[in-house]
Amino acid sequence: MTWFRDFGLFEVVISFLFLGFYIAYLIKVIRIAKALNTPYGNVFYKLILRSVAFALILIAFLGPSFGDSRKEVKSVGKDIMICVDLSKSMDAFDIQPTRLEKVKFEMKRIVDAFSSDRIGIIIFSSEAFMQSPLTYDQNALNLFIETMNTGLVPSSGTDFGPPLRMALTKLSDQEGPSSQQKSKVIVLISDGEDFGEETDESIKQVQDNDIKLFTLGVGTDKGSQLYAGSGFKTDNQGNTVVTRLDSRSLQSLANKTGGQYFEINETKNDVSRLINTISRIEGELRDTRFVDVSANRYYYFLLIALFLLVIDVLINVKTVKI
Repeated sequence: MTWFRDFGLFEVVISFLFLGFYIAYLIKVIRIAKALNTPYGNVFYKLILRSVAFALILIAFLGPSFGDSRKEVKSVGKDIMICVDLSKSMDAFDIQPTRLEKVKFEMKRIVDAFSSDRIGIIIFSSEAFMQSPLTYDQNALNLFIETMNTGLVPSSGTDFGPPLRMALTKLSDQEGPSSQQKSKVIVLISDGEDFGEETDESIKQVQDNDIKLFTLGVGTDKGSQLYAGSGFKTDNQGNTVVTRLDSRSLQSLANKTGGQYFEINETKNDVSRLINTISRIEGELRDTRFVDVSANRYYYFLLIALFLLVIDVLINVKTVKI
């Protein structure tokens, strides 16, 4: 038998109060009976009845659990690899306060929404780096997200190929039958300016492995200038550089893998739609186990106690005969 509550200070105080008041009552009855020279033995019948009822109520309050049964517990979840563009263009401020700061805020929402799933983070520009392997640890993920900045990766343009290959490799390394590949998801977050030459090959590998790719474009069609030191960044001809959202490349990537394209711009935020879409993907069965469970049977003791209290009310016992 197990107990929902431990026998603690509250139960000790209640028990002493019950005993104290009842002993005081008995002393009073016995003193009166002796003064009148009458028997007082019947008073102990009530004492036994009420003591048993009190004990049963106290046991019910402690929550006794007994009765063996086995319950099947299944662990089901998805693997989500998030690839985040940290090229200099993500410092643009057409999305306030900047594209990257907005992405960091929304990524924390995604992590919170998929607390029972494993999430990994890859950061990239022209190269890809593993920021966090697949993990359930939300605190660690949020810490990695908070420390992201464009200085963590080389500033030589954006290439979608390396992060997609790395994400595919990490997802494929996870054990599980091929039928469970549909529970593996890649989310690519970028402003869409892809200067890589091997993206198509990486996309074909994603297709061959039956993994869905969801893309999230961040930025506006109007675009934004980029700060560079004390002024704005310029090209070799001295013209101010303006970075704009290239949604077409991101839409193309998502369409080729059976995924969807989502966007954050100055008027809309599709992150909630992204979360809902991924939530509808069926997770894979990771583990099945049987655990022994027992139910709280407090009501048995409570019913018996109530029955004894009813008897106590219905039966009158004379404690002093005159």
